Amino acid sequence: MSTQPSRELETFPNPQPERDYTIRMRIPEFTCLCPKTGQPDFATIHLEYVPDRDCVELKSLKLYIWSFRDQGAFHEQVTHDMLSDLVAATKPRFMRVTGEFYVRGGIDTTVIAEHRAPGWTPPQPVVLP
Repeated sequence: MSTQPSRELETFPNPQPERDYTIRMRIPEFTCLCPKTGQPDFATIHLEYVPDRDCVELKSLKLYIWSFRDQGAFHEQVTHDMLSDLVAATKPRFMRVTGEFYVRGGIDTTVIAEHRAPGWTPPQPVVLP
């Protein structure tokens, strides 16, 4: 294969660093392994963030997500690891990672982890009539 899984996240300069705006990504093909049974776990990962100086580059994000495929981890740990790694790479004003893990044993799990930069206040939503 020409590409391999990687934990290295690449970034590029935010084209509008003076403006608060939201980037949303949906990653519907996430897989990892159950640390108890070794069976595959499947999830849709939602990434939402307000960038500061850097944005995450999509190919590196794809390879990063792929790197979890053979890793055994609990859903909570995977979600928090993603948040920590993405925050370290991009240093966003705000970031939320949501892992929607598919049913296993009759239970589906959703884990939401957030980061807010010190001193950052979200803009007030506009309510239109």
